[in-house]
Amino acid sequence: MVKVDLKGIAKVTSKGQVYYYAWRKGPRLRGEPGSPEFMASYNEAIENRRAPDTDRFRSLVTLYKGSDDYKKLADSTKRNWAPWLDKIGQHFGELRIAQFDRPEKIRPIIRRWRNQWADKPRTADYGLQVLSRVLSYGVDPLGKIAGNPCEGIKQIYSTNRSEIIWTETDIALLKQTCSADVGHAVDLAAHTGLRLGDLLRLSWSHVGEDAITITTGKSKHRRTAIIPLYDDLRRVLASIPKRSTTILTNVRRRPWTTNGFGTAFDRAKIVAKMKGHDLHFHDLRGTAVTKLYIAGIPERVIAEVMAWSEDEVAKIIRRYVGRTAATQALIQQINKKGT
Repeated sequence: MVKVDLKGIAKVTSKGQVYYYAWRKGPRLRGEPGSPEFMASYNEAIENRRAPDTDRFRSLVTLYKGSDDYKKLADSTKRNWAPWLDKIGQHFGELRIAQFDRPEKIRPIIRRWRNQWADKPRTADYGLQVLSRVLSYGVDPLGKIAGNPCEGIKQIYSTNRSEIIWTETDIALLKQTCSADVGHAVDLAAHTGLRLGDLLRLSWSHVGEDAITITTGKSKHRRTAIIPLYDDLRRVLASIPKRSTTILTNVRRRPWTTNGFGTAFDRAKIVAKMKGHDLHFHDLRGTAVTKLYIAGIPERVIAEVMAWSEDEVAKIIRRYVGRTAATQALIQQINKKGT
């Protein structure tokens, strides 16, 4: 077979398989290098790149990738979404955008695509979420379709975590067997409400005289969390040895990586025989919020402390604060008014 040296082709090896792309992050080429099928797919990719068909769905994906909406996403989100945008472009790319204006026709096609991952419900719903974002961009601001057909498709995975938080008993059970390093992270999360990424990069320099002040990674550092140093939080910080510029360190006295901590935390839950407990590390944010909410702090103030927008705070409170906690907070507020 004749081998043709084409400039710009990207070669990727994954799980022992070799794949070729017309250019880096471009469409995948069909067939073996040098074959008629390979050359045809390469020429097709180049032609589409030079003169994209603006009536095809692939142009919508391209426009979204270059949009300010996409650029404003957190870097971690863009890393997760990029492969899905490629999958979406390859699967739906040849369809005309006008076909997405016929919900009764396009929804079955979307469901069949989504159901490729039906055995992994969260994965399937994640792919649908990315597709829905592209279609929403097509609705507004582009105005290429009248409505988002994904809006009528139910998610496969469903769960209600509105009352799932770590109680003091849960934390005590984990800390009976976990390492001190994991225990410090759990205590700090339960008293600050910081996301894991912000928690792991939290340094001693962020701790001021009256508050912890840190910009949040989720907002691309546009928002700042200011957490008052109340007595319990001061005690937590005092119990953590200063072994690095970062507050939390692993057994080797080095800052945690996200994957490294995730692995250690999962193992700690298994050792503590909490594998059957439906508790995630992220649910510790609810524990921190519950402490503030039960203390009678207004939702607006909690939003400022946690670096949440005021529009989001009500939903986050409903998600993490259980009915029992809300009732206790209401009782405290009534009692204060009566004194």
